[in-house]
Amino acid sequence: MRMDQEHKDTTLELESEPESPSVPPMDLFTPIGLDTWTFRDHGRKKLFPPPEMMQKLSEERSNPVLLECRFPRMTDDMARSALLSFVNSKCCYGNRAAGELLIQELKPQTFYRYRLKTFSETRVCEWTFEPYTNASVDGPQNGVSPRPWDIKVQVPQMFQEDIKKFRVPHSSLLKECHKCHGRGRYKCSGCHGGGRMRCVTCNGARKAKAKHLKYQKRCQMCSGTGRKRCDTCSGRGNKTCSTCQGVKKLLHFIQLIITWKNNIYEFISEHQLSFPRDLLSKAMGENVLKDENTLVYPLVDFPNAEISLASQRAIAEHHGPLTSTSRILRQRQTIELVPVTEVHYRYAAKSYIYYIYGTENKVYALDYPERYCCGCTII
Repeated sequence: MRMDQEHKDTTLELESEPESPSVPPMDLFTPIGLDTWTFRDHGRKKLFPPPEMMQKLSEERSNPVLLECRFPRMTDDMARSALLSFVNSKCCYGNRAAGELLIQELKPQTFYRYRLKTFSETRVCEWTFEPYTNASVDGPQNGVSPRPWDIKVQVPQMFQEDIKKFRVPHSSLLKECHKCHGRGRYKCSGCHGGGRMRCVTCNGARKAKAKHLKYQKRCQMCSGTGRKRCDTCSGRGNKTCSTCQGVKKLLHFIQLIITWKNNIYEFISEHQLSFPRDLLSKAMGENVLKDENTLVYPLVDFPNAEISLASQRAIAEHHGPLTSTSRILRQRQTIELVPVTEVHYRYAAKSYIYYIYGTENKVYALDYPERYCCGCTII
């Protein structure tokens, strides 16, 4: 089997005569021994992998190692330096308040971030077509087409997403073009096949009113004829069929589309801070556990019960939907510690709060006192 080059989707011309459906009717095709294939609705439907493929469980489990994680103790100088860097990156923030504020209290906290990444492969088939190029037709006369999950392909590197399209062997059929009915051309709808159309400048009256004059003179656009060459077909009266590109025939075949995708489940331990949870999702953390295998097991003995429950829930959610239509190639679950420090300070006799989060010491300061309106983001 050879890899088929990704081809452009067929775009039907809306300006032509009444069109045939963009997808040929299924009764156009004769049975070719593909009873083991499952198509999507109207030529498109997901395929189910055989049960034996999903019985391959990992024989050994990676031994996750709990790493000792230490974050530098946040000091007043570190907190002020982080805020100054944040303020200097914003065009509408003044740095005077950051230099003169009085830090009253630092409240460091650490949050667990659990992630399950499941790398899966999904196979979908569909009938498609392309203009016939006089090449040999690999049809059912050459044998029975292999089942979708029997086709061997090169799997990309684990956790690297990709989409590939393949022409299934022995599935090709040569048919008359369903758009032009095998003529290779069709009548232009702009001029109805005449090659000329009414002049839009004089609307067919042959004369047009000249600027700054009260009388009419001969229309310069159509030279006084009231009609001009059709721009749609360049005066030919017909157009080349864009579906078959004028060759009158189409090569129909089954295209197998394989999608390798990362399915991600994320959970962050609960907190009571006035701090956007999505920032914790984007922040860098310190990895304390990594468990990777063909299939990973739920965590049952992790010190934080929330994380153990999240692991069990994540694996159950991924296993159900994915194994019904896809196959799981690899799973990786990680636990990271994300530091957050709540900084209480005073400036101009008022109290404020800002947050320092992530190992990169990012800052979230919603109510920074020296801020001007210029439309930039505050995060």
